[in-house]
Amino acid sequence: MINNRLDPNQFEWEVKTTEYMGHATEIARTAANQGIDIVCAIGGDGTVNETARAIAHSETALAIIPAGSGNGLARHLHIPVDAQGAIRVLNECNLSTMDYGLINDHPFFCTCGMGFDAFISMKFAQAGKRGPLTYMENVLKNGLSYNPDTYEIYIDDKEQSEYKAFLISCANASQYGNNAYIAPRASVRDGLMDVTIIEPFTVIDAPQIAIQLFTGNLPDNSCIKTFRCKKLHVHRSRSGAIHYDGDPAETGTDIDIELIPDGLKCISPQTEGMLDMGQNIQNFFLEHLNQIYQRSENVLQENLRRTQAIRRKNLQIIKKLAKK
Repeated sequence: MINNRLDPNQFEWEVKTTEYMGHATEIARTAANQGIDIVCAIGGDGTVNETARAIAHSETALAIIPAGSGNGLARHLHIPVDAQGAIRVLNECNLSTMDYGLINDHPFFCTCGMGFDAFISMKFAQAGKRGPLTYMENVLKNGLSYNPDTYEIYIDDKEQSEYKAFLISCANASQYGNNAYIAPRASVRDGLMDVTIIEPFTVIDAPQIAIQLFTGNLPDNSCIKTFRCKKLHVHRSRSGAIHYDGDPAETGTDIDIELIPDGLKCISPQTEGMLDMGQNIQNFFLEHLNQIYQRSENVLQENLRRTQAIRRKNLQIIKKLAKK
């Protein structure tokens, strides 16, 4: 599809395949050093992170053809999750800059955090299977038994607060992926990160929080605290996991998060952020109908191959019988 649809009058291109974790970073860094204009990550938020970290603060721009389980940054940037639409965005070649963040020196471009979402990221990484069903399975299995931690928070080196929290999320972009909006008002171009603190909640509260996560109404919940800042220092009572764009890491009791403004050039539509609910529902059904169509097409093709194989075998048997 790249060879058929990418505009040869604008671009010359080469496709490179990653072979191990961290390889995308090496490929992208080499490209930036060679003065390549655009490096396009074909994958999920992990591949996007590996690529973007290598070209931040360079003249090389990031592009994305989404091919992951969540595609949080692509969705926030309104890059279509189908390859044809994403290539169309590449051909339009709208260049802008965006912010990114650091959590204990790990770059993140979409979201980072600690608490339950980091714990689930660790479980998700260990599961061996990707996709929203695996993620939801881990959420449902561990959600209500998770033990919240206590956090001391210092905002922009000034304000101090203490929270007992289910999770603390710092968002450059609006969503985790799959249109789960942890920070529906976030922008990658405002020089600020949106911090969301979910305080401990009951079994009765859980369905409402889940619904509000997907409808973009999470800030309206009484269990939720939100604010914006450039820097955050967090001290927690025990070591544990953090995550950066869904990739987990073990770290100690002190966590520093900082937003770096205008640190990355990117190719994306001019709009960004949460879509209105009608558009979200439409996109949801279009995506899932497309997946159903693809699966149906694969089943039909497989049945056709089997039918043709049976027909060939029958012809061979008929020929043998005819000789006899």
